[in-house]
Amino acid sequence: MGKDEIGYLGTDTVYEGKLSFKGTVRVEGRFTGEIESEGTLNVGKDAHVQGTLDVGELLLSGHFNGEVTAKRRVVVYASGVLEGSINTPSLLTEEGGIIEGQIAMRNSGKTRKETPAQGE
Repeated sequence: MGKDEIGYLGTDTVYEGKLSFKGTVRVEGRFTGEIESEGTLNVGKDAHVQGTLDVGELLLSGHFNGEVTAKRRVVVYASGVLEGSINTPSLLTEEGGIIEGQIAMRNSGKTRKETPAQGE
């Protein structure tokens, strides 16, 4: 476990329910349910997470199925698979990472500037 991680669900862990935390939690096993945090959820490459996420940041190396709302960013690494919907202001996908579903990227508190059409 890294020095910034405050929680760790190991490879043999199977968890169902609701998880709330501060800081960083790393999941290596299976999780089904709801996760809510202002912190960082780190999903390891052999992990399977299914459900609803409302987190500050998602770092995905494993498999996720469901709805993600991330206040800061979502990172899908090369081994990561995300099936479902993403709502985040920032999305990074490494080559090989898979996203299948819907993506909505909106900066919190910022509105898109209207640009006049050419010739106006």
